[in-house]
Amino acid sequence: MQRLLQFNNVTIFQDERPVINNLSVEVSAGEFVYLLGKTGSGKSSFLKTIYGDLNLVNGSATVCGYNLIGLKPRDIPFLRRKLGIVFQDFQLLTDRTVFQNLEFVMKATGWTDANKIKTKIFNVLKKVGLENKDSKHPHELSGGEQQRVSIARALVNDPEIILADEPTGNLDPETSEEILKLLKQISENGKAVLFATHDMLVYNKFKSRTLTFDGGAVTDKV
Repeated sequence: MQRLLQFNNVTIFQDERPVINNLSVEVSAGEFVYLLGKTGSGKSSFLKTIYGDLNLVNGSATVCGYNLIGLKPRDIPFLRRKLGIVFQDFQLLTDRTVFQNLEFVMKATGWTDANKIKTKIFNVLKKVGLENKDSKHPHELSGGEQQRVSIARALVNDPEIILADEPTGNLDPETSEEILKLLKQISENGKAVLFATHDMLVYNKFKSRTLTFDGGAVTDKV
């Protein structure tokens, strides 16, 4: 399997304070990896380093072929095109339809052909089970449907890695399980999925490789 992420002896800082020490980890295409730990344990900081929001200054780290040590600001948009990010609070544009939310992201990342944009949007909406919701506004959707839109948005650029930061944090248990199954299916189709959570109900739905964040250390358990 293609290795997409590799960190060796990396310390991650937040406001000049080390939050994770001596991290060494690899993730390959097709893997589903839980990031498990309490709020404040460093899960989000780890994700932020992956998408270039936190600088790395020591060790070695590559993501999708990009060297994160000394990553230049001009390279960050290109790195992020290789990544799909799913947030806890959906972060949808409330004044736009589902279609327009996805179209906005695609145009912002360089898509120009209207027919290709339309085809791609309907393909990803079908993947997340929302092919008939393209003209709805976010407020007309349930929380689970809104999170499916944000997953569709994460998929439009065919990313190699999906970063899901507490994606079920605002959802009820049944809907959380649906979102978990959807992201698991996405990993089985060849993408790496990093799923950050502190919800043991969600975590116990099925077993998978787990990075546990605790006290500045990360342990890796298959």
